[in-house]
Amino acid sequence: MGSTLLINCARKMFKKLVCSLGLALFLLSLFLIGCSDQHQKRMLRFKKWVEPNGKLKVLSTTGMIDDLVRRIGQDHIDTIVLIEGELDPHSYQLVKGDDEKLAHADIIFYNGLGLEHGPSLHSYLANHRQAIPLGDQLDKQFKNQVIYVNGQKDPHIWMDISLWSKTVPILVQTLSSSDPTHVKEYEKNGLVLLEEMANTDRLVKETMHKVPQESRFLVTSHDAFNYFARAYLSEPGEVESGDWVKRFTAPEGLAPESQLSVTHIKEIIEHLKKYQIKQIFPESNVSRDSIRKIVNAGKEQGLDVQIACCALYGDAMGPEGSEGDSYLKMLLYNAKILSENMK
Repeated sequence: MGSTLLINCARKMFKKLVCSLGLALFLLSLFLIGCSDQHQKRMLRFKKWVEPNGKLKVLSTTGMIDDLVRRIGQDHIDTIVLIEGELDPHSYQLVKGDDEKLAHADIIFYNGLGLEHGPSLHSYLANHRQAIPLGDQLDKQFKNQVIYVNGQKDPHIWMDISLWSKTVPILVQTLSSSDPTHVKEYEKNGLVLLEEMANTDRLVKETMHKVPQESRFLVTSHDAFNYFARAYLSEPGEVESGDWVKRFTAPEGLAPESQLSVTHIKEIIEHLKKYQIKQIFPESNVSRDSIRKIVNAGKEQGLDVQIACCALYGDAMGPEGSEGDSYLKMLLYNAKILSENMK
């Protein structure tokens, strides 16, 4: 009787193990198929991009740059993105095939201001004859617009649409110089884009200012939202006084590292308490480890703080078909999520 019971238990456990293993293998196969499909799509895009068709071959380091470039160049240029998907642009290092993309490009647009600081990529960009650092050029023309965090230039300039729009004339001029035949089209497309960016900038600001000013305080995974806070969360007079900085903070610095000191955790918790912030917003391409630590430390002190329902787009746009799959859509999505969840 006892041996029969043991055998039946063993059989049940074995069946559960087989089922669990089968599910794990099934999920793994789906993941591998998805990765393979993405790799094939990227290879097809690259093959199409390198085809000799007389068009300018333009490479952008990030999707936020590429989106503007495509809007301006349209059918007269071929574009490709170096740092695709949800990869971290701060720490990106060149991988197999990247050297071919970089060498084949007639023009390279990159963010600059220290964003692409992976040694191998930074070195290549610094020495390429036609690599244009958009942020560094803005810094020369509009020096008082660049934000400093702990003595470092904040590279996340695309988070303020009005500031990012100032890159459009640089893009138009660069494309026009390399392809004088289509100057009028580039200029016309640039003007249309500037108008759309101005309209979206106003809409984001209006959306955020529907949130009461006492609730317009933001905490995210890392320091990607300083420009957003200054442009869209601040009250009149706070930009001039510098008081807008209270509107945003993050446990991690300009480059997400997931390394938090006890002192920094205490500072974030004091900030949450001071402004009665109830939610911390994750970012789509950043680990949630740091904000989990903040939430857990806060609960130990009786602080009612939670991780918000939806991730924001910071260093990367959303995948194709998502609400954040273009530059302006990602900013509108962020404003929507924040306005619905800030309390």
